[in-house]
Amino acid sequence: MSLRKKEAFTGILLILPFFAGFLLFYLVPFCISAGYSFTSGVGGLTLVGFQNYRQVMESHAFRLAAGNTFRFIGLGIPLIMGISLGLSLLIFQKAGKSGLFQSVFLYPMVIPIGTTVLFFQVMLSEFGAVNRVLSLLHLPVQQWLDSDKAFYVLLFLYIWKNCGYNMVLFLTGLNAIPGELWEAASLEGTGAWRYFRYIQCPLLVPSFLFVFVMSVINSFKCYREAYLLAGSYPHDSIYMLQHFMNHNFENLNYQRLSVAAILVFLVIFIMIIGLFACRAHMEREDTGRRKKQ
Repeated sequence: MSLRKKEAFTGILLILPFFAGFLLFYLVPFCISAGYSFTSGVGGLTLVGFQNYRQVMESHAFRLAAGNTFRFIGLGIPLIMGISLGLSLLIFQKAGKSGLFQSVFLYPMVIPIGTTVLFFQVMLSEFGAVNRVLSLLHLPVQQWLDSDKAFYVLLFLYIWKNCGYNMVLFLTGLNAIPGELWEAASLEGTGAWRYFRYIQCPLLVPSFLFVFVMSVINSFKCYREAYLLAGSYPHDSIYMLQHFMNHNFENLNYQRLSVAAILVFLVIFIMIIGLFACRAHMEREDTGRRKKQ
């Protein structure tokens, strides 16, 4: 057996456990869920075509959950990316490569989620510390977790907990940019904004892509915080797709659960494919400009 064949055989053996786990715990359940979404009943599975999809999309609960989820993503992703990028630029310029500030912003990820949610409940409950302060100031008491304000509480919790992680990712991209570029730009009289716009931004595209993907993934994980904050049946403003799927799982309605899971997968898949297509388009344009130069 040649050396190339031995290396290929060794590679296959090394990847086999991962592939087996992926097949058993991800691909096979996904295919089963996809099959359930086109059937009715748990015992005698009868094909009904896209009837389940139509019923789910006409459901008020699904529309509410989908609207809240995508509203959360639409507000949360730009905010967390903008804040984390701003913090990373500030730390990169003012604090150099010191790990102290990075560690401070990473602390929220280390704190157990139960402790974090308990703190927010103590602060924002009907008789919590914030409402006590408002009462002392003769201001109206707010229902922070049982009104539309619950959405912004959850949004703040998501940004506060995940901002440090995104900041470190952006700092990694900034540190990878050669310092000679800034020196050359300074000699040409380039200001900080033009340097950021024309040098740092294009070189941070891979970081932007990765941070965006991780932010979307973490935004779907925020169901955990919503569940711990307000329970299985929260205020309508924080009723998410995960609540909808969890309720259908509890009711043994696997068809509606499967339909919701497939729709979420399709939305995320289209978003990721769109991002990679944009990145490839930008790289082609950049290559074209270099060839012209």
